[in-house]
Amino acid sequence: MPCLDAYNRPISYLRISVTDRCNLRCIYCMPPEGVAWRPHEEILRYEEIETVARAAAEMGITKLRLTGGEPLVRPGIVDLVRILAGIPGIDDLAMTTNGILLARYAAALAEAGLQRVNVSLDTLRPERFRRIARRGRLEDVLAGVEAARRVGLTPIKINTVVIRGMNDDEVVDLARKTMQEGWNIRFIEVMPVGNGVLRSDTWHDRVVTGSEIRQRIEAALGELEPAKMRIGGGPARYHRLPGASGTLGFITPISEHFCYRCNRLRLTADGQLRPCLLSDQEIDLRTPLRCGAGVAEIKRLLRRGIEIKPMRHHLGECRMPENRVMSEIGG
Repeated sequence: MPCLDAYNRPISYLRISVTDRCNLRCIYCMPPEGVAWRPHEEILRYEEIETVARAAAEMGITKLRLTGGEPLVRPGIVDLVRILAGIPGIDDLAMTTNGILLARYAAALAEAGLQRVNVSLDTLRPERFRRIARRGRLEDVLAGVEAARRVGLTPIKINTVVIRGMNDDEVVDLARKTMQEGWNIRFIEVMPVGNGVLRSDTWHDRVVTGSEIRQRIEAALGELEPAKMRIGGGPARYHRLPGASGTLGFITPISEHFCYRCNRLRLTADGQLRPCLLSDQEIDLRTPLRCGAGVAEIKRLLRRGIEIKPMRHHLGECRMPENRVMSEIGG
């Protein structure tokens, strides 16, 4: 059974950032020149990640998600997947990726035990992709999605951060993909985490709420009906267009927060346990690990993280996280 936090929420999900490095420079995440990467010696080694994952599994955490930065840029990532897939008690092992390298690694990841992928994709237009991501090619991401589908890393979820004046005019086109190609799209309200263009006092002006996105889709394509994803859970509320084989999810951290059902902890790339994405409160796991801490001691620290997990974020009061960029936390 998973541990309960102070607000009676069962904590069953650990997100693990395996690197702060990324091969893109998305404008809502980083400045054009990127950010200063953590030195390699500060990043958790794979055996240290394994110790944390084993401790988490013994505490009732059943779901792991590998994130970054971009997890596929870290050498040996397939080996880590194989290690984590073999941990007793872990029954859901997934990854969030920008998809650029996914076609290269999809088959090996599936063979190693990865079950699903989420792919970040903010536009269907090649020129706009270059403006938003500043690097990479849209066709590589689409090839990655297809490769993941072929090897069974499904259901694939497409994560789209919607930003007013940047890509909000594509929500209907993306929604059509659920009808035409069976995609599972998740529209995400943009958050002011990272060193991108949205770190300003006017970031609220760029938020397109989930309800507005839904209204635009229904006006163009018809009324949405409730739907469920067969696997994965998470904060999205899922719907389906009439006749669509795919789903539409809405993740609304700004307009309608879902903190009351948050079930996750986060491990940063440099080994800090973060009970809440949008709070700077952290517990150091790297130092104990490098001083010889085993599963029992890490379980104690994880339990402490669960105890101090806050009730909710405070973006509405303009209290934003300051000491991390998203590439270190992993979303």
